[in-house]
Amino acid sequence: MLRVLIVDDEPLARIRLQQHLEKMPNMSIVGQATNGLEAVQSTVKYCPDIVLMDIRMPEMDGLEAAKVIAGMTLPPAVIFCTAFEDFALSAFDAQACAYLLKPVKYDELESAIERASRKTRAQIDHRPQSQRRHLCSRTHQGVDLIPVKKILLLQAEQKYVTAHLANSEAVLSDTLKEIEEEFPDIFVRVHRNALVARDAIEGLSFNDGHLQVSIRDISIQPVVSRRLESKLRHLLPEL
Repeated sequence: MLRVLIVDDEPLARIRLQQHLEKMPNMSIVGQATNGLEAVQSTVKYCPDIVLMDIRMPEMDGLEAAKVIAGMTLPPAVIFCTAFEDFALSAFDAQACAYLLKPVKYDELESAIERASRKTRAQIDHRPQSQRRHLCSRTHQGVDLIPVKKILLLQAEQKYVTAHLANSEAVLSDTLKEIEEEFPDIFVRVHRNALVARDAIEGLSFNDGHLQVSIRDISIQPVVSRRLESKLRHLLPEL
């Protein structure tokens, strides 16, 4: 079964691709995205085998997204589906497997997917079965992939979640709730606005009447909420 991600800012274009895919055997549409940033995030989250992607999109265009995706471990095959002929050279520079012009015809898409699938067999055999290995961070230079295993502390403030690493920090696209639900074996909640990596906890201490967590390699000591104190103390012998 081939896992396919559809990326296009035009709803009708996504519907057309979906209709084509539904007629093909052994196809599973794992998600849809409306811009390049969402494409990168969805690729990290769903590990598709093939990404069908437009080029001109808001937030981040398809070419930039394809370059980020190409740098991932076991990247999916990217097939560009666009209304513009003049991006072909740039598309293949971004390691695209095929370049189709809209309106995309069924036979052309089927042929492109068949060619792309030959390059993705190794990925299908080694596809991750559980959690993501990276989270996405949008920067002024594009998108960075943050290794989950290097994150020591996650803090939420207003609409943003900041990941603290030993020597850096990054603003993430995921919410604390999403991260907590996906990685319960890696992070533990200590406050409504903070998750801490379990293997980074060095101990607990009191400061101005508040219980705080000491974390390896960083100076930040998040406060433990009272409702979570007993749970955290119970976990400490296991950490």
